[in-house]
Amino acid sequence: MIVKMKKQEFDQLAQEAICKACFEPLILVYKNRVAEQNTGDQTMVKELFYKELTKGQRALFVFNVYYDHASESLDEFYWWSAYFMAQPKIWSAIKAGLQYFGDAAMLLILEKIEVVLKKHNHPSSLEGFTVSRKNLDCNKELLASIRLLHVTFNETAPLTIKIINEYVLSNQWEFLKIED
Repeated sequence: MIVKMKKQEFDQLAQEAICKACFEPLILVYKNRVAEQNTGDQTMVKELFYKELTKGQRALFVFNVYYDHASESLDEFYWWSAYFMAQPKIWSAIKAGLQYFGDAAMLLILEKIEVVLKKHNHPSSLEGFTVSRKNLDCNKELLASIRLLHVTFNETAPLTIKIINEYVLSNQWEFLKIED
């Protein structure tokens, strides 16, 4: 599922836009496949899609899905972190993706998020998942911890994106097919 791109289009991309240019076609395919699966288990569709990606695309895909949601606001950062952590396969894939790109700083932030959420008894599965964005309003200690992590996340994310962009540039074959 390598993304095809014209050489001229690729050459005009700003370096910080490379990650998005490799992600956006993938997320469109993903959303279309999930939408087409109107009956039955969507988990199988998601897993089949994921298996079609290269290792680099997987790492890029899971990070971008998380980042695009978590970067919206403090409440979204909290909820999406809890939601993905309640899905151990996805949470592990996000962390593995950061390891794949060699991004120790963002990986450390995710590990700290995990510690905070576990300390506050957040669910480790979607069964009985009742986490609400409003939970932060009810727990000042949780709010303070998440707020600090959110600030660090926002400060670190541009470096993460730069690391991913540089990786893609050095390993284009894993993400892109440049056409004349």
